[in-house]
Amino acid sequence: MTATASDKPTQEWDVERYRDQHSFVWEYGTSLVDILQPQPGERILDVGCGSGELTAAIANTASRIKAVGFDADPDMVAQAKKQYPDLSFFQGDGRNFEVEEPYDAIFSNAALHWIPREDAKRAIVAMSKALKIGGRFVVEFGGKGNVQSILEAGHDVIPGFESPWYFPSIAEYCCLLEQHGIEVTSAALFDRPTPLDNGAEGMGNWIRCFGKAFFKGVREEQVEGLIGQMEEKLRHRLYDKDASLWTADYRRIRIIGKRIF
Repeated sequence: MTATASDKPTQEWDVERYRDQHSFVWEYGTSLVDILQPQPGERILDVGCGSGELTAAIANTASRIKAVGFDADPDMVAQAKKQYPDLSFFQGDGRNFEVEEPYDAIFSNAALHWIPREDAKRAIVAMSKALKIGGRFVVEFGGKGNVQSILEAGHDVIPGFESPWYFPSIAEYCCLLEQHGIEVTSAALFDRPTPLDNGAEGMGNWIRCFGKAFFKGVREEQVEGLIGQMEEKLRHRLYDKDASLWTADYRRIRIIGKRIF
C-alpha cells in the first residue's frame, strides 16, 4: 500500500483531545457499520480511519474479516496501532493512495469532507481503483449545509477565514462517483444535530479540535479571543443554557453504491 507525499495534509490533530472529548465521531459511525454488513472472509478498507475504533468494529462483526485502516495523520495511525495491535493500519492520503489488491468493500466515516473540493475527483478515482468490480462502497461525511452556523460565525470574526472542508450536495458527489465507476444505489442528505461533551466548554473544544485551519495566519495569542467571539455569535442558536449543552448543526451525506467498471 502506497501514497505519494506530494499533498499537504489538510489537518493536524490533537489525538488526545479527539479521543477524550469527541468520541461521538466513531460512536455515530457504528450505524454505518451495520449498513456495511461485513461478511466472513471479506477484505475491507477503512478510508480515514482516525484512531481505529470503527476499523476494529468492522473486524469484529464476522469471522476472518481482514479490516485495514489508513489515515493521513501519523499520530492517528500510531494511536490506532497502539489500541488495536492485531489489526493493520497505514499512513496514506485519500487523494493518492494505491493498494496492491482491490478490496471487497470500502468504508469511510466522517473523513471525506476533509479532502478539498479540487481534489475530490482524485480521491474518488483512488477509491474506485481500490475496490473490486462489484465491491461495495459505504460512506458518510459532512454534506451541504454542515455546521453552517459555525462557518458563518467564523466568517464574521476571523480575518481571512477559510473553511478547510468540502461539503457537497448529493448531486455533486454522486455525479463524480458514477463518472468513475461507482454506481450509487442509495444517497441521503439529512440533519444530525450533535450534542457536544464538556458542557459550557463544548463549542470551544470542538473548534480547537476540528477548526485549527480557521486560524491560519492568525497570531497564536489571538486565537482564544476569536474562539470566544465565535461562541458569543453562536450562543443564541446552538447553546442550551438550562442544560449547559452545545449542539453542533451537523448535516450528513450517506452514500451506498458498488463498483461497476
